[in-house]
Amino acid sequence: MTKRILIIGIGAGDPDYMTVQAINALNQVDVFFVMDKGVAKEKLVALRKAIIERFVNGHDYRVVEATSPERRRDEGESDYRSAVDELNRDKQRVFERLISDELADGECGAFLVWGDPSLYDSTIRIVEAIEKTGNHAFDYAVIPGISSVQALAARHKVPLNQIGRSIQITNGRGIANGFPNNVDSVVVMLDSQDTYRKLADQNLDIYWGAYVGTPDEILISGKLHEVVDDIVRIRAEARHKHGWIMDTYLLRRSDGET
Repeated sequence: MTKRILIIGIGAGDPDYMTVQAINALNQVDVFFVMDKGVAKEKLVALRKAIIERFVNGHDYRVVEATSPERRRDEGESDYRSAVDELNRDKQRVFERLISDELADGECGAFLVWGDPSLYDSTIRIVEAIEKTGNHAFDYAVIPGISSVQALAARHKVPLNQIGRSIQITNGRGIANGFPNNVDSVVVMLDSQDTYRKLADQNLDIYWGAYVGTPDEILISGKLHEVVDDIVRIRAEARHKHGWIMDTYLLRRSDGET
């Protein structure tokens, strides 16, 4: 019998973000693979386990934890892509071991992905790469989740785009050289360098959120030049307090012009 893998989006922090489809998927799983990212991110592991305990009913399952590889952090800008490729190869070896050693023929295993598996996450790519090797016989499916982008907009009570306008989703590197042309709304994820500070002289509104959907949630909005120092300070304090930070923000031209 063929093994089955589910890549399940579990939403951006609040267990109530779980969709009916995701809950139904959880109840098909025999083995949950949970990637441990160290002491600083124990809350992420705890949340995954809490979701499993809350929503899985009526059948036995196992939770298998594995240490998640870390990306090299000393690389320069030009070496960033190679560092990410190296990280994904390391993750692939871990995933292959889990599928081979922890999942029996005919069983269903699952990776629980924070937010949505299609957005700034490599689980789909890694599982696809494993399938292409031909070394493991399995089928897989992807179950979408509510991303931090959606949750951020909902918590700030704003739409992501203006009427008839485009929106871009990028990372901190994507705005390092300025606000993108031909759009008036930009969502920025994975910005560890507070890159929004470089744009504080422009006429921009910001909607910022950290730990969105969790009890530690922090929200700040306003004219970028007016709140930028507050965001920098509060972000640093939160990172020091928790040992990690996960934040996302929406930047929008105040005049609506591109």
